Order: sequence, then structure tokens, then C-alpha cells
Amino acid sequence: MAPQSKQQQILGLIGWLVVSFAASAIGAVASVQAGAFYGQLVQPSWAPPSSVFGPVWTVLYALMAIAAWLVWRRGGVRANRNALSLFLLQLALNALWSWLFFAWHRGGLAFAEILVLWVLILATVVSFWRVRPLAGALLLPYLLWVTFASVLNYSVWRLNPQVLG
Repeated sequence: MAPQSKQQQILGLIGWLVVSFAASAIGAVASVQAGAFYGQLVQPSWAPPSSVFGPVWTVLYALMAIAAWLVWRRGGVRANRNALSLFLLQLALNALWSWLFFAWHRGGLAFAEILVLWVLILATVVSFWRVRPLAGALLLPYLLWVTFASVLNYSVWRLNPQVLG
């Protein structure tokens, strides 16, 4: 494959940012009332305030987009079909989690789903790392945050069985 021009690289970065933040927007639609809902739930003492989640996720989605772009730059979608397919699949599950937890109040199902998401993120990290180590490394904060979010999901679900059945 011929090297990408500067314009193609910029358009590619914009494209991956759009894809990543589109997933964010899909999850955000389900989370419109998340702050109020989250605030009403019994939470573990170590749970962060709801105001922390927006800034953290904004940074993580930007890092995800940059990581995907770095992989894409190494031969495009065709050369990295498996890695980028894993990325898109985990991105879809990421958006679905907000619907399960915040819109549909399905804490147990959200917990099961976030465990599958965690495995897909790990697979994406490994896959990206093989293409470009920096791309894999850029996903490590995301993996760590979802690890924390998994424990928080479980804890909040168990503390609120009447609300999060």
C-alpha cells in the first residue's frame, strides 16, 4: 500500500475521532439523567462523584481514537482488519453499557456485559500492540478505567438490587 498523504492522515484522524465520539454520543443519550440517577443510588465509599466521569471518558475516547488511527496508518483497514474490528466491537459494547445501566437499570446485565467488554479491550490492546506498541499503550488507561468501572458496577448493583435488579 502506498504511503498516506498528510491530508489522508488528517482525514483519517478526524474519521477515527468521529467514530469514537459517535460511540460516546450513543452512550451519552442513555446517560442524560445519569448524574441524578447515579446520585440516588447507594454507593461504596470509594465511588467517585458523578462529575468525574465526563472528563475521564472524554480523555479516554480521544486516546482510543488516536490508537485506532495509529493502527490504521500502518496499512489501512485491510491490513489491520482484525485489530480494527475488535476495536469497533468493543466500542459498540462500550456504548451499550450505558443503556443497560443508566437507561434500562439492568445492573446485573450491565456487569456481565462490562466483563465481556473488558476481555475485548484486552484483546484490542494486544492486537494494537502487535501493530504498533504505542497504539496498544494508549489503550491501557482505558483498560484500567474499565477495570475500576467493573468493580464499581458490581458494587453499586449489589448495593441497589431493588433499583438495578
